[in-house]
Amino acid sequence: MSFSRHTARKRFGQHWLTDGTVLERIVAAAELSSSDCVLEVGPGRGALTERLLDSPASHIHAVELDRDLVEGLQQRFGADPRFSLQSGDVLDLPALGDPHRLPTKVVANIPYNITGPLLERLVGRLDCPVEPPYQRLVLLVQQEVAQRISASPGHSSFSALSVRMQLLARCRSVCPVPPRCFKPPPKVQSEVIALDPLPAAGRLDLRLAKSVEKLLRQAFQARRKMLRNTLAPLAPGSGLDSWLATASVDPQQRPQEVSPQQWVALAAGLNPDP
Repeated sequence: MSFSRHTARKRFGQHWLTDGTVLERIVAAAELSSSDCVLEVGPGRGALTERLLDSPASHIHAVELDRDLVEGLQQRFGADPRFSLQSGDVLDLPALGDPHRLPTKVVANIPYNITGPLLERLVGRLDCPVEPPYQRLVLLVQQEVAQRISASPGHSSFSALSVRMQLLARCRSVCPVPPRCFKPPPKVQSEVIALDPLPAAGRLDLRLAKSVEKLLRQAFQARRKMLRNTLAPLAPGSGLDSWLATASVDPQQRPQEVSPQQWVALAAGLNPDP
């Protein structure tokens, strides 16, 4: 099937990135070398794939859900020994990447309706991070999500997602991407972000990670309330103030005002070492 006869499908969240400058910035942000094998999620018609194949990366493995695009991608790039293609839903496939080449980096134009589940698939959860971690992920996401991932405590975008991602990876913005850079243009602003997952030595141990998750669920379900109210059930009586003080947290603070490291300190106080 020719790409010229394929129209973007709303149910797949398809918006083709056509801006050459943004495509180049995505590839530059990945900082690819000859030792890298790249996992590209959602190659679409291959505009980014072409640039990835022009990079020093040793191999590009693409995962595409739309079966009508798979044929065109195979026709366009299949003769290149550095290219391989996997057809299917990235959320359902049992393994990602060429079985003979372990991907080291990820490049993805994420369909906005699966951003949360895909982040979990590629980065993991606090209590179950992806192992081994990718060296870097360069992701094109909805700007609102990008802001939540990288937000600082006290910012209106700071959320439980901010805490989780900042405890799992170093996060930075690469560039904003306005709707005019796509065909068809989406109705929202977009942004390219880069995530460098932390190595095992920099991550929380399992027990502490589970405690942080427990606290985030407890506090952010009522993000407008003070912590003295939302966390009170976890430390009844006079122990609440001392617990919060040990983590340098004011009882009058709201959850979006507490830094990731303060959440870790609170979790450590919730389940102190024996």
